[in-house]
Amino acid sequence: MLIKNLFTRDIFRSIIGVVKAHQLDDFAVWQELDEFVITKELDQHFRKFFSSYTEAIKNPNDPAMAGNIGVWISGLFGCGKSHFLKVLSHLLRNRQHAYKGQSRHAVEFFEDKIKDAMLFGDIKRSVSSQPDVILFNIDSKADNQPGRDAILNVFLKVFNEMLGYSGDHPHIAHMERYLDGKGKLTQFHKTYSRITGTDWLQQRDVYEFNRDEVVQALSETLGQSRESAEKWIDNAESNFSLTVENLCKWVKDYLDTKGANHRLLFLVDEVGQFIGTDSGLMLKLQTITEDLGTVCRGRAWVVVTSQEDIDAVLGEMKKKKAHDFSKIQGRFKTRLSLSSANVDEVIQSRLLCKADDVKGELEALYVQKGDILKHQLSFTNVGMTLKPYKDADDFVKNYPFAPYQFQLIQKVFEAIRKAGATGLHLSRGERSILDAFQSAAQTVALDQVGVLVPLYEFYPSIESFLDTAVKRTIDQAGTNTSLEPFDIHLLQVLFLIRYVEEIKGNVDNLVTLCIDRIDCDRLALRRRIEASLLRLEKETLISLSGDIYFFLSNEERDINQEIKNVILNSGEESRLLGEILYEDVLRGLRKHRYSANGMDLPTTASAMVTPTATGWTGGCWSQWSPHCTTTTNSSRRAASAFWTAAWRTGRC
Repeated sequence: MLIKNLFTRDIFRSIIGVVKAHQLDDFAVWQELDEFVITKELDQHFRKFFSSYTEAIKNPNDPAMAGNIGVWISGLFGCGKSHFLKVLSHLLRNRQHAYKGQSRHAVEFFEDKIKDAMLFGDIKRSVSSQPDVILFNIDSKADNQPGRDAILNVFLKVFNEMLGYSGDHPHIAHMERYLDGKGKLTQFHKTYSRITGTDWLQQRDVYEFNRDEVVQALSETLGQSRESAEKWIDNAESNFSLTVENLCKWVKDYLDTKGANHRLLFLVDEVGQFIGTDSGLMLKLQTITEDLGTVCRGRAWVVVTSQEDIDAVLGEMKKKKAHDFSKIQGRFKTRLSLSSANVDEVIQSRLLCKADDVKGELEALYVQKGDILKHQLSFTNVGMTLKPYKDADDFVKNYPFAPYQFQLIQKVFEAIRKAGATGLHLSRGERSILDAFQSAAQTVALDQVGVLVPLYEFYPSIESFLDTAVKRTIDQAGTNTSLEPFDIHLLQVLFLIRYVEEIKGNVDNLVTLCIDRIDCDRLALRRRIEASLLRLEKETLISLSGDIYFFLSNEERDINQEIKNVILNSGEESRLLGEILYEDVLRGLRKHRYSANGMDLPTTASAMVTPTATGWTGGCWSQWSPHCTTTTNSSRRAASAFWTAAWRTGRC
């Protein structure tokens, strides 16, 4: 059976990697809901959020609820916080979605995902009131105007847009709000359309070009004189005043028209990145959240996402300005931290979920080959436990990948980012890792069952993110006629683990990382890898320290090549070592007292050291034998004692 036929979902299908707040086409929404995986971590976050939300619904008159309307969702880039926030918006709206002849309400997608009936009941109660949800990325909605009111302007903009008012011109939206309150907004639209022959909604952003027509339509609608309408239009922008108090009043007025139990949620994506270390923006966010809770009596919520938890954001600000941020922390009592700790669950569900008719075949394969797999997937000299298959069920869930690869790829992505070998946009969260596993699975999709995915198949998924210097090294190696295709794969493996401290590039580990079949001949693969390492080392693409091999970047290769090109005879080595020892290490010390007889023995540069047969390796003095030019046994013993003492006390 081909690998691609094992899965319930097409391994070659398009998967939306970056969730965008404004992307609401049928395909995107259906995939976001249908393929959303509730991991152990997300299960706890759903419980925490809906516990707070349903508590506010149950106790609408409790004044304490006004202080519980802030939610702070944090997590590193790519951990899934934007996806989590968007799924929350879909759930709370609970609209009906259709795709390819299928139709479901948002909550129905989660009937099989959430096993706890009480939690699912809380979700259904939460959405039964059909709250208004405004989901937006704050950076995409903000204009270029600086200042601490930037957040306030965005909140008003999205609120106006939800109501159908002008988003770009708050003073025009204020006019529409006034007309709507008078019940004359529709009449104004018709009057403007009759006068101009155009639609007001299409023309309001350029109202200044149609000033006379706007004045006439407003005058006729309100029954005012043309002069009064002219004065209002001409002074509308300068007279408009935006404050947090006004925003909260307008939100409350809207909620009051909808009934006492109606709620409005502002879901703000990437607010932490927008604020940065600007304490003014953070304080404004606090004021908005606090006043919305108080004025609207717990009916208006603010849910934000950030790449850092709130304590980390405030900690950076405290270093720069002495503000008391305890009140801000109090406004966001519900804090959810996403870590991608269960990324394996996401990949198993979205990519590797097996069809029922193949599970038995895979279980039988594990029963037959389980002992072989344990031997094939063994590591030496590692700093963490790299998990093998636990049992047949674990094999079915993960195949054709090995369980250790979920841990290792996260470590690889994190280490490469920290080392600066790639841009910071490479994520160690669900986003990039999901793409990496899909790409790797596609490379073996047309192979028969029995294949395993070696580590080098993950390299193409991060190739486009790599810095030019790193990518050039591997690309140039691919055109080197002295190297074989497998040599390039091995070079890619050495690069992937180059900055991961928990795993060393010894031959045994490289064999395990390159296993590509369950029945792979490990001994033959070892010989192939050893031959490949010799070729790579000869081309100065890797270096050897002890029994560990390292990938070399272009800069490191140049340095290593220069070292190889330096030819030193033993006399030059001895003189150089003597200079280092006497001038740098001993700092001019010329005598040493021998404790056995109390004699002061001179130590001069003529007492040279010479290399032993084992040579010099990695700057380790213990590889060298000290020899003194003195001739008596006592003098030799004294000299030997001197060198030993110097070594043990850290002087050399």
